[in-house]
Amino acid sequence: MNKRYSKRDPIKDYFPLPNEIFCLGLSYGEIAVYSYLLYRENRKNFKCHPSYKTILKMSKNTVCKYVRLLEEKELIATEPTDVFIKDGKKLNGNLLYTILPIEQAKQYFYKRQLENIDQVISEDNHKRKIERLNLNFNEQAV
Repeated sequence: MNKRYSKRDPIKDYFPLPNEIFCLGLSYGEIAVYSYLLYRENRKNFKCHPSYKTILKMSKNTVCKYVRLLEEKELIATEPTDVFIKDGKKLNGNLLYTILPIEQAKQYFYKRQLENIDQVISEDNHKRKIERLNLNFNEQAV
């Protein structure tokens, strides 16, 4: 006997993952952490504050690495938070993550691609100049 799947609410039971995320050259770890942050995000202010320990059960160092890479690629922003315990001591809290607009990340990605192309062209021009100088030197030596 087939069991029917329960009806799911597309707003409550799913979270949006932009299609562009798969075109930005992200590693599987970056996509996983970004997806988790989107899952935990408050849809009204685009913020969340999960602890490193709860982010996909990855090690703290691994999460830190992926968070830093996502920040560099302008997909998220982070800011530290404080926690005050009963005796009034101030401790570091979880990071507050802000999910940035995907357009910002796309622009950053395209800018980096253009910079890479410019660098390759510059290196190629430099190699050609060296080859011409070597050719001229070898002709003079003969």
